[in-house]
Amino acid sequence: MTGTSEAEPGTHNTSSMLILCTLSSFTSCILSYEVSKENYFRLQPLISTMISSKYTRGIQASNVLLSLRLVGIQKQDTEQRLIQQIEENVKSRSSDLTSGQVALIILALGECQNPDERFIYDNNLVSQLETKFQAEVENMGAHNCTPLTNYYQLSLDVLALCLFNGNYSIRQVAELFNPENKNYYFSGQFSVDTGAMAVLALTCVERKGQIETDGEYLNHIKKHKKSLVKKILSEKKENGLIGNKFSTGEAMQALFVSSEYYNKNEWNCQQTLDTVFKEISQGAFSIPIAAAQILPALVGKTYLDINKDSPCVSDPDFNSPTPKPTSERYTNSPSNILVHYSVKINRTYSTNVAVLNGSVFLNVMEAAREKNETIFRFTVEESSWGPYITSVQGLKANNNDRTYWQLLSEGKPLSQGVGSYVVHDGENLEVRWSTY
Repeated sequence: MTGTSEAEPGTHNTSSMLILCTLSSFTSCILSYEVSKENYFRLQPLISTMISSKYTRGIQASNVLLSLRLVGIQKQDTEQRLIQQIEENVKSRSSDLTSGQVALIILALGECQNPDERFIYDNNLVSQLETKFQAEVENMGAHNCTPLTNYYQLSLDVLALCLFNGNYSIRQVAELFNPENKNYYFSGQFSVDTGAMAVLALTCVERKGQIETDGEYLNHIKKHKKSLVKKILSEKKENGLIGNKFSTGEAMQALFVSSEYYNKNEWNCQQTLDTVFKEISQGAFSIPIAAAQILPALVGKTYLDINKDSPCVSDPDFNSPTPKPTSERYTNSPSNILVHYSVKINRTYSTNVAVLNGSVFLNVMEAAREKNETIFRFTVEESSWGPYITSVQGLKANNNDRTYWQLLSEGKPLSQGVGSYVVHDGENLEVRWSTY
């Protein structure tokens, strides 16, 4: 949103004098400061990560392209590379793409008027998404309300169908997104980014609904939003982060569009921004998807600003030459470090492995597998957040059974993925067979 009561979803405001941190049409929190080189430099680590990363591939490209276009960053060579990767991904594994992945592709290629949106319609992506979304719903009916993927992806599905005029039932949406549904929770913990994406999707559905025909279900949707917002705010930390640093960006988006459901003193936007900028300076968002998800909120944008009928915009302050990253993951000391690695199923299997300083969790698992293929074998798949573990010792994670492989350090769950968490000398790492 742009912070004015007349603004419609998809309106782009590229004023070079202000960056607005807005809360829908009633501005409960506004961050207003001059766009100076110093202020934009605080965002450059995120932009550099998205543009310069060698790891942006597959479905990650959709997140990055969407974020760049949403905030008005136009780097033609980067855009073409990302678009090529997205289109190749669709052509090579269309039937294997999850519903949420298809939704992200539609959102990225369809953000503003551009030639790439033809790819959406030439490949019937909206129709594919409709089919995949219904498959999610049918799976819930057959497997104790458990979707094929998760509620974050279902929320993306509804958001994309809503923004791109796909078919969905408001009644069905109102029933599916009840805030007490177990799918908002992961290991007993409310998932902030899942709740936030649901708020964005429900907001879109609410805005497009007709009170004459959909009034009853729209009232349910409003109640769902109010409850979800309260749950999101209940996860606010003392330092202003909401959930964790990775869920904060989407939580901010949800709060931007739902200020009518909370009081001004319930969220200190400035505190949240200060903490996020501190995290950026410390390299917290060092993988493309993390950078892509936090950036829009920092310039007052939400996914509801996506508008396929609006001209693409370019913010000149964002499109100055991008500084090259000062360091890469593996330019640290080349010396080895020693870590303790365990696999826990019914019993625990452990080993010590040496890896290069700067290695990630996945490198440790690979080193352990080299030592003992039988005990430490595993499989991995690519996701929008990078690689994730699908099986260990042949034991596969199963969404219907709500089982997965949990990553831990010193006995505490990690918020980063197997391909992004950088390990440390002497650390105790574990993958644990778990349920959620």
